[in-house]
Amino acid sequence: MSRKINITKYKGNTHYSVKITDSFNQEHHLGYLDINLTMSDIYDKAEEIWQNEVKRKVNPISEIIGKMHKLSVDSGLYQSNRDGLD
Repeated sequence: MSRKINITKYKGNTHYSVKITDSFNQEHHLGYLDINLTMSDIYDKAEEIWQNEVKRKVNPISEIIGKMHKLSVDSGLYQSNRDGLD
């Protein structure tokens, strides 16, 4: 897993969305920053996140729902429905 800094345009050329990805592949959104942002400030914040990164615990209910969904897809439950949404 890799650490990343992702900067994308948000509104025209005046604001940028800044997201930091840690080694557990968890995204941390720094916010929508204006055009006057400096890379040193972003890098300092990224270093702070990377030094304090902790893997988040998975909610047991979310884990069960994910397993049930995977089981449904693997068993073909979501295929060939008449509504055409599969």
